[in-house]
Amino acid sequence: MYQTGNKLTKRDKLGIHTHIERITLEIMSDIIGASFSNKTSKQTSLEQVRVSLEILKHLIRTEHELKIIDQKTYFRIEGLLIETSKMTNGWIKYITQNPTK
Repeated sequence: MYQTGNKLTKRDKLGIHTHIERITLEIMSDIIGASFSNKTSKQTSLEQVRVSLEILKHLIRTEHELKIIDQKTYFRIEGLLIETSKMTNGWIKYITQNPTK
């Protein structure tokens, strides 16, 4: 996300992309925090990550529709977001199905 911002106009970089970068950093922080927290806190953090990822997907789609980012960049970022969503959902599923671990 950070490198993508370097290619944007000042208006776009300081507008919607700033919000996208902030959400991305929050997601990274929440994932790292979840990896070190207890099970109850972990599930809460991961649920927040799930919501934030969906918000991020919509904002990235909006950037693409407004032609702020090109199609190649959009597909690359969207692929990473989809993969991260899958891993997060798998982690949540593992936590809820394995209550003793």
